[in-house]
Amino acid sequence: MSGLSHFDDKGAAHMVDVSGKPVTARTAVAEGFVAMEPATLALITEGRAEKGDVLSVARLAGIMAAKQTSALIPLCHPLPITKVAVDLTPDPARSAIRIEATVKTSGQTGVEMEALTAVSIACLTVYDMVKAVEKGMRIEGIRLLSKDGGKSGRYEAKR
Repeated sequence: MSGLSHFDDKGAAHMVDVSGKPVTARTAVAEGFVAMEPATLALITEGRAEKGDVLSVARLAGIMAAKQTSALIPLCHPLPITKVAVDLTPDPARSAIRIEATVKTSGQTGVEMEALTAVSIACLTVYDMVKAVEKGMRIEGIRLLSKDGGKSGRYEAKR
């Protein structure tokens, strides 16, 4: 099916066999935003959210999610993740929380999905923590910023 590795020659979905690939260092970085009203952003940054420390809880949720990616996305391989960092940064100019996840491993396949999953779940956790205050928040711009390692080498998104 025209180069789509998760489909066999008959078009059936399958898990890619990576057993013949060399083990290499691999890194992926992803980002996303939770856009909200300025008052909601202030509630988070001032630590006044009723459910607690929004940014710390979302950081932990993102880390946990990266480690569970293969249980959530059917054709992802379970990987020996060696690092997950999730950074949440208030962006007052955008009235948003910017979330960036970096995931590393030494393995036979990349960690792009783990980085994207970490960002997605961290965004959803921010939403969950303050949805009682603002239901109209928007999760935006989740994307891969960069990846390194493996046969395809380095990729960097246009900023």
